[in-house]
Amino acid sequence: MLNNAILSSLASRRTQGIKSFAVLIDPDKITDKAACQKLINMSIENKVDFFFVGGSLVTDDNYHSIVAQIKDNCHIPVILFPGSNMHISMNADAILFLSLISGRNPELLIGQHVVAAPILRKSRLEIIPTGYMLVNSGSPTTVAYMSNTSPIPNNKPSIAACTAMAGEMLGLRLIYMDAGSGSPEPVSPRVINMVRKSVDTPLIVGGGIRSAGMAIDALQAGADVVVVGNGIEKNPNLLIEVSNAVNDLNAALNIH
Repeated sequence: MLNNAILSSLASRRTQGIKSFAVLIDPDKITDKAACQKLINMSIENKVDFFFVGGSLVTDDNYHSIVAQIKDNCHIPVILFPGSNMHISMNADAILFLSLISGRNPELLIGQHVVAAPILRKSRLEIIPTGYMLVNSGSPTTVAYMSNTSPIPNNKPSIAACTAMAGEMLGLRLIYMDAGSGSPEPVSPRVINMVRKSVDTPLIVGGGIRSAGMAIDALQAGADVVVVGNGIEKNPNLLIEVSNAVNDLNAALNIH
């Protein structure tokens, strides 16, 4: 419970202006060990900063084996991105303890956390309290359906900013804005920028990022970490493109 290495790293990188790239692995979509290993190898070669593992549903039983395979083959930190209290793997490095602050579903604000708390207390996982905010992407997403909540409108940056501020004031240490896996549109730079100006926590943005340009737009708007999953599943070369773009952005900011 006292371990805070990853959170400290994220905070330090934010202070220095270093942008980060996380690859999201959905166990329902990466079911083959060879495919998973290829993704791991590409991530090592292209200096990906983090692996996020999880999803809104996760019906396959390979959740733990994917985490174990990553840990056995590289040193990239593995952060759990759980859809419920069942999505916990003790082999990971950390877990985003997500509170869905954009919705009003008590199960995802605190209910699931109560069930998970005694399990996590006994684990060695770094537990990172995270304000999770769904942003409307233009069409229904799995996460919106499964969470039974309405996303924040993508053209209402003030709502997003006030929600993020409330989360920070409640003591949440990260803010994660998500348009949802496979969403047609990413979180708009205008919304990201308004949230960035409103909170001091590291800011993670994911969902709907299908190009390096979209990733850079999010980072330049104020995101500290961009998360890409579905886009890489459809086009593995996107991992290389986003990684190169993030490295170039850091270099342009004279960050080494």
